Amino acid sequence: MGMEQAVTFTAGSRPTWPAARKLLVSSGFVVQVRMIDGELTVPDEEPPENWRELRLGTAEGRMVTVRGEQDRVVLAIWGNADAGLVQIWNALTWAFAEAGKGNIHTADGLQSAAEYGRCKNLGAAPGSNAESGG
Repeated sequence: MGMEQAVTFTAGSRPTWPAARKLLVSSGFVVQVRMIDGELTVPDEEPPENWRELRLGTAEGRMVTVRGEQDRVVLAIWGNADAGLVQIWNALTWAFAEAGKGNIHTADGLQSAAEYGRCKNLGAAPGSNAESGG
């Protein structure tokens, strides 16, 4: 059983992966694209703007699946995720919402990226190096 978070955007404003990644890196979170639409990627490969699914991974082997639709993204992880995976899942959710000026669907209703970031206490990733890129 997995867990999902959804971010919705106004028509045609789903952000690009590079825009979300830039926000992550500036906050100390480093992830890499491991798969694009079910295909393995090479290092530093960028997805096309119309991607349908990304698998994003950390150096520690944690993986988040991001399903892209026209005006939303859904971020999924396993239900038995450890605290580190939940942290990167929350950071990715925040980054997509911030990059696309979207709203995050939570149990408490819709939240902006700023509200969500405060609620989830998204500081810099422990032991991360924001200068290392993605």
